[in-house]
Formats: sequence, C-alpha cells, structure tokens
Amino acid sequence: MNIQKDHVPALMVALLGACTAFQLNASMLSPVLPTIQRDLHTTVVAVGFSQTAFFTSAAIFAVFVPRLSDILGRRRVLLVSLALTTVGSILAAVAPGIGLLCLARVIQGCSGAVIAICLLILRGQVAEPKRYGTLMGVVAAVNGGVAGIDVFVGGWLATHVGFRAVFWVMVVVGAIATGLVARIAPESRPSAGTPMDWSGVVALALAVACLLLALNEAAKLAAAKWWQVAVFAIASVGAFVSFYQNERRAQHPLVRPAQLRDRGTWAVLLTTTLTLAGIFAAINGVVVSDAQDAKAGLGLSADTTSVVLLTPYALIGWAVGPLAGRFAPTWGYRRILRIGLVGSIVALAWIAMVGLHSLPMLVGGSLLLGIAYAGMANIMLNGLAVALSPPDRPGFLPGFNSGAFNLGAGLSFAILPAIQTIIGGSNGDAAGYAGAVALGVVITAAALGVSYLIPRPALIEVREPVGLADG
Repeated sequence: MNIQKDHVPALMVALLGACTAFQLNASMLSPVLPTIQRDLHTTVVAVGFSQTAFFTSAAIFAVFVPRLSDILGRRRVLLVSLALTTVGSILAAVAPGIGLLCLARVIQGCSGAVIAICLLILRGQVAEPKRYGTLMGVVAAVNGGVAGIDVFVGGWLATHVGFRAVFWVMVVVGAIATGLVARIAPESRPSAGTPMDWSGVVALALAVACLLLALNEAAKLAAAKWWQVAVFAIASVGAFVSFYQNERRAQHPLVRPAQLRDRGTWAVLLTTTLTLAGIFAAINGVVVSDAQDAKAGLGLSADTTSVVLLTPYALIGWAVGPLAGRFAPTWGYRRILRIGLVGSIVALAWIAMVGLHSLPMLVGGSLLLGIAYAGMANIMLNGLAVALSPPDRPGFLPGFNSGAFNLGAGLSFAILPAIQTIIGGSNGDAAGYAGAVALGVVITAAALGVSYLIPRPALIEVREPVGLADG
C-alpha cells in the first residue's frame, strides 16, 4: 500500500501520536523523580533504578522488535507495543510502592522500538530525499521531547497533583495513539515468511540486560556488591559471544556477522551510545537535580524547572529538527551530526563551568544543547540508522540503534550520578554536579571522534549544491 501525497499528513498524525506515547515514558518523568522519591518514601538509588529498568527494557525490545515488524507487519507490531505500554502506564499509576513501579516501567519499555518502526513506515511511504528528511526530522524530534509540553506538564502535575497523574496522562495518550495507528497507518511486511531468530534475540537480550545490571550495581559505589558487578559483566560478555556464534550458524540470523563488523553498523551504534551516555542524564538528571537543590543549586520547584529549562530545551529542538532534516540530504547527514556534537560539547562545558551557579547561564546552556543535541545530533543518528541498514533487513539497524539510544540513556543514569556522588558526597555539593557534567563533555567528545568512522549514506543524500554532501 502506497500512501498518496495528500494522505501523508494523516499518516504523520498517527506516527507522531505513537512517538509521543513512547517519549512521554522516557522524558515526562525527568522533573518528577524527586516527587516520586518523596511520595513513595524511597531512595534516590531506588528511583534511579526505576529509570534504569525502563531504559533496559526499552533497549532489549528495541533491538529485535523492528526486525520482527519486518516479518509480522509494522502496523501490527506497533499496535501491540503501544497497547502494552498503555497497560504498563496503568500499573505505574496505581503502584503502591517502588517495586510495582519498577515492574510497570519494565512493561512500559515495550515501546522502545516505536520511533524506529515509525521511521521505517515513513521511509516506505516517502521516497523523495528532501521531503523525507524534513518529515524524518519532525518525527525524530519527538525523541528529544514533545515540544516541551511533556516536561512542563510533568513538572506541573508533580508539584500540584502528584506523580500518579503523570502516568494517567501517559495512559490517555497511549490509548489515543493506539487508535490513530489502527485507523491510519499502512501495513507492510518486507520480510514476510522469514523465520525470526529467537535464539539470537534471547542471547542478545541477556547481554544487554546483564550489562546494564552490572552498571546499575556499580553505580551504588560504596554500597555496591562488587561480586554481583563481576558476575553480571561476565554474563554479559558470555551472552554476547553466544549471540555472535549463533548468528554465524543461523540460517536466518537477526544480523549477519559481516554486518556487525561493518563500519556502517558498529560506528553508528557506538556513536549513538556514547552521545546518549554523555548527554541524557546530564540534562535530564544532573541539571534537573542542581536546579531543584536548595542547598548547593538553584532551589527551583519541579514545575519551574520544567518551564525555564526543560521546556525551552525541547521546544527549540523541535523547531530545529525539521530544518536539520531538510538540509541533511544536501549538506550531509554526518556533517550535521558532527556540528550537533560539537555544539553539545560546548553547551555541556558552558553548563559545567558557569551554568550551574546562574539561572540565566543555565538557561542559555540548555537552549544551546536543545539546538545541538535535540535538534541536530539526535535527528541525524536516527536518520543514519535507517539509511545504512541493509536492504534485506531494513529493521535491523534502526532497531539496534534504538537499543543504543536506550542503552546509552541507561548508562548515562548509571554513570553520571555516580560521579556526582563521588565528587560531591552523598549530601550533594556544587562540585559534584560540575564533575558529572564535565564527564558528559568527555564522553560526548568520544562520540564526536567515533562519528568520523561512519560511512556516507549515499541513497538519502543528493549532490546539490556541489560539495556540501561530502560530510
């Protein structure tokens, strides 16, 4: 089924609804975490684990669900993902304690592949590079926040109603998105009849889960059980080796070993993981904590933090994203990615040096980060994964890249707060916040270096004006 040009706006409504349902799960809680800690009478570590649980689950589902959608149908798999996520939101809204909340966040992680599947559906319906780039920018911009509305509403509800209202909003949006996709989205099965490599899926899922569990335990620092860290780390390595061996033997592997060794695969995945590890918790965790810290930070409320920091960050990313996508086919996807990463490094360095002590400076740093990361780097990473995925497995690289987004976010929440505690102490200190953001600068610089190994995606770039697409 091929959607005609005048029907594409309706498709965009459905895809944006689905992406919004996922993104609310990922970003709406950013200003709400301190409220959850207080209302459930739990600890910072426990609340942080609920975030890690979500991103671990999202990373696991993301790596195989897009490939499953190639086989079973993209519309069908997208509907199931949205329905399960809505169920998880209901459980989170009624959770009496942190244990059930963590389980609910795992179920919400079923939405981890939503943006990848939406981009695959869009790519199948819009062939013209410039138009696809613009629309891709609109869809992928949701990955940086829902135009700031999510964090604003999340912060306001946390302050005036309570954290449970945030999850009920997710329930309503999830139900609406499911209805839109069911009514509007086309069905496509590019790999219909191909068996799913379930043994490979299990091995890879274990590798990702054990890695994040090891990092989460290590983030407890003095309270960490280091023998558990070692066991999880060894199990992760063993599971990945098992996955690689399985892919060598499988008749229909999730990914061919040659594709794993290709720079078009590992360079994209490593760049995405490092980018998220350096940036995600810096803006959504460390900066938010500093803004709300009455002793060492700025002492803002949750809703004020959303209005002055997170909402402008997401809004400007939303505005820049379609422009970045529009110019990517001529300027070069990799060139815009690198500009975004350089801008992100500058923004994080600015925040670490002067932003944490001054609200105007912090607002300026978050705005620059919104332009550079949410509006540029994030969009290009999504686009490159779709463009560089092999034709015989179009869902493979977007799926793995979605997993890398979630893996990087989970790593970020495990590593940066740990550094904040090591430097600033358990009671919080300004030096701890600065040290955590400074580490984000170093990790993002590593992402910039790896980005130079990504090959050019020729099929979605055009050669006008001459010389600009060589990035």
